[in-house]
Amino acid sequence: MSGVADGEAYDVTETGAEGALGERSGAPAGALGVAGLELKPALEAVLMVVDEPATEEHLARVLERPRRAVALALRELSDDYTRQGRGFDLRLVAGGWRFYSRAAYADAVESFVLDGQQARLTQAALETLAVVAYRQPVSRSRVSAVRGVNCDGVMRTLLQRGLVEEAGTEPETGAILYRTTNYFLERMGLRGLDELPELAPFLPEADAVEGDSPEGIPSFDVDDSGDSQTDH
Repeated sequence: MSGVADGEAYDVTETGAEGALGERSGAPAGALGVAGLELKPALEAVLMVVDEPATEEHLARVLERPRRAVALALRELSDDYTRQGRGFDLRLVAGGWRFYSRAAYADAVESFVLDGQQARLTQAALETLAVVAYRQPVSRSRVSAVRGVNCDGVMRTLLQRGLVEEAGTEPETGAILYRTTNYFLERMGLRGLDELPELAPFLPEADAVEGDSPEGIPSFDVDDSGDSQTDH
């Protein structure tokens, strides 16, 4: 097998058209690295394997391209998929880009994913998630006060599903505070919390809730086996 000694410089002045790309004789395909790949197909390949939205900065660093070029290519790809009526979409969500199935084909996706199994959140979980989203950071006792029922079991479900996370403690009581996660934004198709629809008119007045609930209501920090009067 022929090779080139370590440290040998590339000669791009005398090798013709192929040499203009910096290729040396016998070099394997891909020897130039990711910087030599066509940008849009490279972006598609990377985005096919991400498990969370990828930021433009991250993609630019991985593909060794300017961020502006990456941002432009991503938007062009997204426009192309929409114009072609593809079943998937490339969207900017939660600060990054990721492939999603197009809303028009939600029934087909739901049929495949669920396949007879109920995987949706319960009404209790949705109500609890809504309170956290609009009142965050918020303790479980305050969420329970808004809903009027112990929410420990539901909060555990939301934590397990990665929709909420701990966000420090409440200075006055030491109670654990909770907030929504980037995964929540991703699942909701939101860029940020400022895109949440306006629901303030439908929620209890803060003074009315907090006046009755702060530390007078127990925090419900109990073990799974000790839950009582908890909805799921």
